[in-house]
Amino acid sequence: MPKFGKRSRSRLDGVDSRLVRVLEEVVKYFDITVIEGLRSQERQNELVKQGKSKTKFGKHVMGRAVDIAPYPIDWKARDDFHYLGGFVLGVAMKMGVNVRWGGDWNASSLYKGQRTTKDNSFDDLVHFELKDN
Repeated sequence: MPKFGKRSRSRLDGVDSRLVRVLEEVVKYFDITVIEGLRSQERQNELVKQGKSKTKFGKHVMGRAVDIAPYPIDWKARDDFHYLGGFVLGVAMKMGVNVRWGGDWNASSLYKGQRTTKDNSFDDLVHFELKDN
């Protein structure tokens, strides 16, 4: 059974406990690595400057977002990220935690009558955040 390594576990420090609980359930079935959890405002500003983030006051700064990837990471295996995205969303829903995925920001799954995630203008396939209620 997969489990978090020391580095991934440390990257969850400061992340909202609801999101951590979801990921602890996900990792029982899906080998994942935590890329980043809580981040400083300085780092957030730098990522916006680099075009890697679109929000100056992102949820990472508040500990309400995390970036994860299937392990081992293969950045070209886009389908793996989509599979993980659906899996995380399903686990979160079952646990009663409202999560948004950066692969389908508006959670529409329908675009022009078709099931798709291609209506995104900015894909962030590693990003999961607590959705404001």
